[in-house]
Amino acid sequence: MKKNFIVTLLIIFVCTATGAFAQKKTKEEKVQEKEWKKKLKDLDPLQYKALLEERDGLKTELTDLNGKVVSLEADLNAKNSENEKLLAQLKSAEQKFVEEQKSNVTKGGGRVSANGVVFKVQIGAFRNKDLTKYFENNPNFSGDVDADGTKKYSLGYFGDYWEADNFKKYLREMGVKDAWLVAYKNGQRVEMKDVLEGIASAK
Repeated sequence: MKKNFIVTLLIIFVCTATGAFAQKKTKEEKVQEKEWKKKLKDLDPLQYKALLEERDGLKTELTDLNGKVVSLEADLNAKNSENEKLLAQLKSAEQKFVEEQKSNVTKGGGRVSANGVVFKVQIGAFRNKDLTKYFENNPNFSGDVDADGTKKYSLGYFGDYWEADNFKKYLREMGVKDAWLVAYKNGQRVEMKDVLEGIASAK
């Protein structure tokens, strides 16, 4: 008797839930509905209970999965944001480096520090020999042009006077007899005597 009562309730529930859409159902859907009604009549209450529990379990799993998806999306967005920040910092550093490189180029094309004292070894001064085309791909080869058009060419780029002096000696031993040291201070070529006093005291 109890079984029949439960089955009757199930049938009423199915009929009520589907009655509003009866006019829109296709013939195939009506056939399927009839088949499922027959199955409900033979459905054991415990089986129905198991189906409901399984459905609830699946809903719980789906909720958990949706929560994990939301969490993963949040992590991905955070990672993307961090990557964008790092790329922006990298781009800024690259731009800063380019600007610094540009600020360290003299009229002759040689790279000279914008601040402090640096030394180079001048290897020649000419009026009719133009070697400036070699400056671009050779950062350690540079030069200056005087007001009278004299072109002075230098090798090396040293922050330490004694290291530059040793390089000058090596060049002379190799046959560059006219090699001699020149100094730059804050990007401008200066007389060596103007920086020697500070170098001697530091030594």
